Amino acid sequence: MLITKVAVATTAAFILASPLAYGAETSSTTVGMRHPSSADLNNLTDARVGMIKAALQLTPEQQKYWPAVEDAIRARAKNRQARLERVAELQENGPMDALRDRNPVEQMQRRAEMLTQRGADLKKVADAWEPLYKTLSEDQKKRMAFAAFVTTRAMRDTVERRVESEDDDE
Repeated sequence: MLITKVAVATTAAFILASPLAYGAETSSTTVGMRHPSSADLNNLTDARVGMIKAALQLTPEQQKYWPAVEDAIRARAKNRQARLERVAELQENGPMDALRDRNPVEQMQRRAEMLTQRGADLKKVADAWEPLYKTLSEDQKKRMAFAAFVTTRAMRDTVERRVESEDDDE
């Protein structure tokens, strides 16, 4: 019964947080949208970390692996925030000014650097999770998979709603 309550609470929290998560990922490229503040993004990261930890219900033995996972999640979020801020700075004067006088080769190089950073961040998260994941029970693995599924689905649904609303605006 407790597991069900935790799963429901986690699901609800992910669904409620998904619009902010999507906004954090896309707001810098969407004209007219408010950029999430550092506090918003930090609160989102805190909520994600708390929900994941609560959903897993780690044993005392598993707790020793958690700090590395949390640090990797937070480092990835911090780097993501820095990327969003760089993109927002580039578009500060509007999308047309951002495109004017842009060197496409430099743009590809910056994009490659950003993707390399994202890949390195994700690799650090995966490496941090590996020892903990090996100790998880089948129930914990199911809860982790469920939380990942709900997050992905909620974010996909949010993207679809935004695309539909943009289509309606045109």
